[in-house]
Amino acid sequence: MSLPGIAEGFTDQGSLAHDNLIAGEFPRIIRVVTITGGATLPAGSVLGRVAASGTYVLSDAGENDGSEEPDAILAHDTDASLGDVQAHVYLAGEFNADALTIGPGHSPASVSIAFRERSIFLRNNQA
Repeated sequence: MSLPGIAEGFTDQGSLAHDNLIAGEFPRIIRVVTITGGATLPAGSVLGRVAASGTYVLSDAGENDGSEEPDAILAHDTDASLGDVQAHVYLAGEFNADALTIGPGHSPASVSIAFRERSIFLRNNQA
C-alpha cells in the first residue's frame, strides 16, 4: 500500500541536523587541508596554519608557529586524535560567530579582525 505523494518503494530519506554555522550568502570557498594536533575538533573550529608544516590546528593566540593567526573554519567534525587527517575547511564565507569553537587567547572580536582580511565574515544568527 502506498500513500498519496510517496513514490512506490520509497520509505525514508533519513534526517539532517543543521549546525547553524552558515550565516549568509557570501560565497564560500572550501578546500581540503591536513589537520594535526592530536585532537578531536567540532565543525566550526577556528583553525590556524602551522607555517613550518602547512598543517592546521585549533588556533591558539599563545603559539608562535603561525597557528596563532586564525586562517580557516573547519567544515565538519574531525578526529585527528590518532594522527594527521584530511578535512574540509572554509577559506571564505559568512559564518555564525556563536557556532564557532575558538581556541585559547581568542575572542569572537579578535578572530573577526583576522578573518576580514581573508574574506571570512562573522555575524550572529537569530535563534
